[in-house]
Amino acid sequence: MTRGGHERAIVFDLDDTLYPERAYAFSGFDSVAAAFAERLSADFDVSARMRELFDTPDRHRVFNAIAAQCNAPESIVAEMIDHFRHHAPRIQLHSDAEAALTRLRPSCKLGVISDGYSIVQHAKIDALDVRQRVDAVIVTDDYGRAFWKPHPRAFEEMAALLGVEHRHCAYVADNPAKDFVAPNALGWRTVFIERPDGVHAKNPPADSGAARETIMSLDAL
Repeated sequence: MTRGGHERAIVFDLDDTLYPERAYAFSGFDSVAAAFAERLSADFDVSARMRELFDTPDRHRVFNAIAAQCNAPESIVAEMIDHFRHHAPRIQLHSDAEAALTRLRPSCKLGVISDGYSIVQHAKIDALDVRQRVDAVIVTDDYGRAFWKPHPRAFEEMAALLGVEHRHCAYVADNPAKDFVAPNALGWRTVFIERPDGVHAKNPPADSGAARETIMSLDAL
């Protein structure tokens, strides 16, 4: 994907594309368990139990389940969620992401477009030192919840920021349910990174949202 006669860009999703999403969740679980240790009276390892719940249908109600199992008041759940979202994450780039960002930077523009609560995503980006590795970063929540993917605004603005025509842009991401709808419509190259432990890898594609290519590693870019 060299520039040739045209400026080219590769734009990445963040979670489960550049780093493992479950690592962020587990980092938050450890932080919450430590912070609320005195208020969550339990005869089991609270953080370990949260990790178990992450791979169950209770994934989105982990803190509710823990509060119930610890006989803690329901009011503690909002505090746990707030702490989780504000904790300093302990996460690292996938090894192939580290290599790809280094290898691709000299030959094309690089960017990141990520959904998720603004304070959470910016904390991840800072922990991973992503801003120093790419030319532009867009967190869709900075525009407002209505502009999360599949809304096209982030892709339109990313192309403008990088100064690259849509037809010379590529988006690499992990969630077929929403990630590729907008870039497909804009004429981007779309690439599904299928991580074995990806949280959203098995989601069915949205209408007009199937990626045009699938890779198993960013080494394939």
